[in-house]
Amino acid sequence: MNEALLRSLTPSVLGILVRRGADFAAAEDAVQDALVEAVRVWPADQPRDPKGWLVTVAWRRFLDATRADAARRRREDLVDGEPAPGPAPTADDTLQLYFLCAHPSLTPSSAVALTLRAVGGLTTRQIAQAYLVPEATMAQRISRAKRTVSDVRFDQPGDVATVLRVLYLVFNEGYSGDVDLAAEAIRLTRQLAAAIDHPEVAGLLALMLLHHARRATRIAPDGSLVPLAEQDRGRWDTESIAEGVEILQAALARDRLGEFQAQAAVAALHADAATAEETDWVQIVEWYDELLRLTDSPVVRLNRAVAVGEADGPRAGLAALAALNDSLPRHAAVAAYLHERDGDLATAARLYAEAAHKAPNLAERDYLTRQAARLNAHRRR
Repeated sequence: MNEALLRSLTPSVLGILVRRGADFAAAEDAVQDALVEAVRVWPADQPRDPKGWLVTVAWRRFLDATRADAARRRREDLVDGEPAPGPAPTADDTLQLYFLCAHPSLTPSSAVALTLRAVGGLTTRQIAQAYLVPEATMAQRISRAKRTVSDVRFDQPGDVATVLRVLYLVFNEGYSGDVDLAAEAIRLTRQLAAAIDHPEVAGLLALMLLHHARRATRIAPDGSLVPLAEQDRGRWDTESIAEGVEILQAALARDRLGEFQAQAAVAALHADAATAEETDWVQIVEWYDELLRLTDSPVVRLNRAVAVGEADGPRAGLAALAALNDSLPRHAAVAAYLHERDGDLATAARLYAEAAHKAPNLAERDYLTRQAARLNAHRRR
């Protein structure tokens, strides 16, 4: 199979779909689906007109996705426009769709990816970034999930753990500011908490509320990123913090610790500190140790390195960081911060610039660029 041919044809096919009226993001997803299909079909039967074949398949995928989205919107409009008789239901169609997309025939990771794409409204690129995998890999995973469920009945809902993972990723994407989905994720998690007595559902709701309480202070009026240590804590939503802490305490009292409860405990310790200097970093390190026992996640190890640097000094943090792969997202930013605290301004400036180059969004890129410029200017004095 000629992969170079596929790569060379991709921009042209994408341009044709856009000229036909497809928006760029939808056209990208349709072309990705067509490329995956080509990888599957062409080794046995490559078409005489590869470009025409890709355009046809991509356009059909775009139309299918557009029709499905339009149908979903019509169903939602009908639900909104027609009052239901009797008491209001405890869950709406959206939460039911989350459960149905978490189908038992799918692996948990494939179910999460499919739900984020089909119901959560995230693009393939955003999902790939959340999973720390290349976009092409995620496109193939979603396509495989679609094929797996294409001939099955959606009458077997998936498990709670998969739905919680989806809601968590949807909230994180909304919290980043790229897509405004955080409030919707909280709404659905509230519904789930009302319907299911599960400590991890409560843990996730507490985590969302504690993070959302700080959202108004994360971005300055000029659009620049404000790190946690510099946020105006007087503007944090104290009602959301109090609710989150109360929900978390009730969940922890059941002695069935899960990763969302542990993450919420870290967020609660940040929320409890009147100033950044009063943060109980020793206890935060202990909660990250609990998280590692539950997940062994490289992202958790990265966050733990920061906490160790605050609790035991920057050199201890750098020692913890040395055990991690430097290709991890935000690895360079963490290394820059710890080197700056250790007094190595030249290394810190270089790493801030490197981190800015890899930043996933404009606000983070600008912040890291300013940090590099600040240190370089200080060194020239």
